[in-house]
Amino acid sequence: MENFDGTRLTYLIVLVVLIGASLLVRNRQRLGTMLKQASAWVVIFVVVIIGFGLWSDIRQASAPRQSVLAETGQITAPRRADGHYYLILQLNGTPVEFVVDTGATEVVLSREDAKRVGINLDLLIYSGIANTANGQVRTAPARINLIELSGITDQNFRVRVNGGEMQGSLLGMTYLRRFSRIEISNDMLVLTR
Repeated sequence: MENFDGTRLTYLIVLVVLIGASLLVRNRQRLGTMLKQASAWVVIFVVVIIGFGLWSDIRQASAPRQSVLAETGQITAPRRADGHYYLILQLNGTPVEFVVDTGATEVVLSREDAKRVGINLDLLIYSGIANTANGQVRTAPARINLIELSGITDQNFRVRVNGGEMQGSLLGMTYLRRFSRIEISNDMLVLTR
């Protein structure tokens, strides 16, 4: 198989060299024009490749974010391309992005987020067990002095710190049930307190 791929690559290189040589011979009087056109095509291909590589970052940066509707007192968050809803809460004054997870019983912080909000990981006791899609993980109880979402504050809030690897933190039902209404409509999550 590798020999076949090497043969094919050799054939393509020879073909490109022959086509390039014939274009050079035919257009030797217009060599400068031909080089300008070739460089323009190279620039176009490079721009397309860079744009394709950055598209997800551009789309995420231009996507709508969570907002507060002052007249109704509702908090809204759009569904992202991965199908999840995200909210940014301030924990002890530090912004933490959460995946809204109505299937999670509690608010679960990743070890990285727990450390950022001032929880001393060395003092945690991983006495709890959580059943996840990836199996069981150990969790440790912790307290957050102040938790805030778009002007709504709660104090002395109980969270869990995940002892395993976790890509982000989960906003579970112990926090979400503090809202009188949770609604998903037209790809928007709407929380009413």
